[in-house]
Amino acid sequence: MSDVTFDYIVIGGGTAGSLLCNRLSADPGKRVLLIEAGQKDDYHWVHIPVGYLYCIGNPRTDWLYQTEPDAGLNGRRLRYPRGKVLGGCSSINGMIYMRGQARDYEQWAQITGDDAWRWDACLADFKTHEDHHLGANTHHGAGGEWRVEKQRLRWDVLDAFSQAAQQAGIPASRDFNTGNNEGVGYFEVNQKAGWRWNTAKAFLRPTCYGRSNFEMWTGAQVAKLLLETQPDGSQRCAGAQVWNGTTMVTVRASAEVLLCAGSIGSPQILQLSGIGPADLLHQRGITPQVDLPGVGANLQDHLQIRAVFQVQGVKTLNTLANSLWGKAMIGLEYALKRSGPMSMAPSQLGAFTRSDPAQPHPNVEYHVQPLSLEAFGEPLHSFPAFTASVCNLNPSSRGTVQIKSADFQDAPAIAPNYLSTADDRQVAADSLRLTRRIVGQSALAKYQPKEIKPGVQYQSDEDLARLAGDIATTIFHPVGTTAMGRDGDPMAVLDSHLRVRDGRGGRIGGLRVVDAGAMPTITSGNTNSPTLMMAEKAARWAREGR
Repeated sequence: MSDVTFDYIVIGGGTAGSLLCNRLSADPGKRVLLIEAGQKDDYHWVHIPVGYLYCIGNPRTDWLYQTEPDAGLNGRRLRYPRGKVLGGCSSINGMIYMRGQARDYEQWAQITGDDAWRWDACLADFKTHEDHHLGANTHHGAGGEWRVEKQRLRWDVLDAFSQAAQQAGIPASRDFNTGNNEGVGYFEVNQKAGWRWNTAKAFLRPTCYGRSNFEMWTGAQVAKLLLETQPDGSQRCAGAQVWNGTTMVTVRASAEVLLCAGSIGSPQILQLSGIGPADLLHQRGITPQVDLPGVGANLQDHLQIRAVFQVQGVKTLNTLANSLWGKAMIGLEYALKRSGPMSMAPSQLGAFTRSDPAQPHPNVEYHVQPLSLEAFGEPLHSFPAFTASVCNLNPSSRGTVQIKSADFQDAPAIAPNYLSTADDRQVAADSLRLTRRIVGQSALAKYQPKEIKPGVQYQSDEDLARLAGDIATTIFHPVGTTAMGRDGDPMAVLDSHLRVRDGRGGRIGGLRVVDAGAMPTITSGNTNSPTLMMAEKAARWAREGR
């Protein structure tokens, strides 16, 4: 099969791609093809909330990326999970529903010069697809595809941490998604009746599956985009070459190609197609078609610093899950009630606050967990403990994603450059001190918390920043590698409508990038739902031809 034609080709069936397919195929006169490199989301662990433990690091559902050795992490490499399955990262992530702060979107509007990215305009798009458990109100929508629910369990040790945070001056919060997320409270999650609610269930099944104008290819990896020179000398994306596991297939788009392969996959595909930094492409044996130095630059991520505290006299997951009887009870509760530890997100309690009082706005986020382990994917500790992970919401460090060769099957080089600025190292040190101040409050005293990581012997800024490099890990929020920006910004890959620039002041016809890579700056919180909001806008612009 070759030279098949659709109106729209959506590359990547993850968070953005699923919504785009739903919206674009709603017009029965338009044929839509979804190309997904992974398989269908029919693996049972995708749908059980705690199944992220079995999906991350699993070649069935994860690209299995690793970062390059990172100087800020004292030479360590990190596992860098990205969803390789229908639903993408929404099938393996922490399920936390988080928009960020209103100021994030006001900043995007300033960077792009487009009021479509202001908070009020974005709020309307968040609400369009939202189905909030409390119903519609000023801040939330109801009846949409994207279900938002309360969590179905609580922990005494987390309640005590919340009280301690309030004693340390952090206000209680019932809703992190009003535009000001400062405070401490339990996260809301993308679940439905105790099951993970991924974007494949929300936007593809059953809606798109029942439409005759929608077609989906799974296990199909895009090798490169097809660029054609028009009579006026401009470039147009005419389609893609796709490897289906046995043969290379050419597929064409009469309207648009929408690249939704994520902050790692999209810059990789653009570079393989000759769109990117000319010097890099020459070095990799690829003839540059469009010189765009911003492709693969501007990588931003949230680096979480995991402080572990041993406790006494209170239940944690460590103690519950370290016996066969405990595991049996956990499984039985989920089977009967869809509640308990098997229903839980990786982090239940959150807090947004300032790493020091001089900060003008909340600049750190806590993910607090009633468990502890040496590293993600390793066994839980044998003693009762909780983990208070804290991340810098607005890091100034910037990294890169660059292809290593012209072979589309070679993973790209991912270099986040964590803690590479003095500001980021200072926030890391201040964050660890803040964690100690919270844990030192009277609300937690009855559990006698003892700092296991990093250890109270480390006190200076230099020691704490270095220790952050030893114990910190990604919280899986890479963004920015195909950033949008104003005309005249040499590093802007996209215009404010997510259309790819041609490096000469114009646009490549028929090509948009719609995923977290388009964010010029990282949002102040988890990045999944902001990506859906961006896709809502892109679908409207594509339908309207603008």
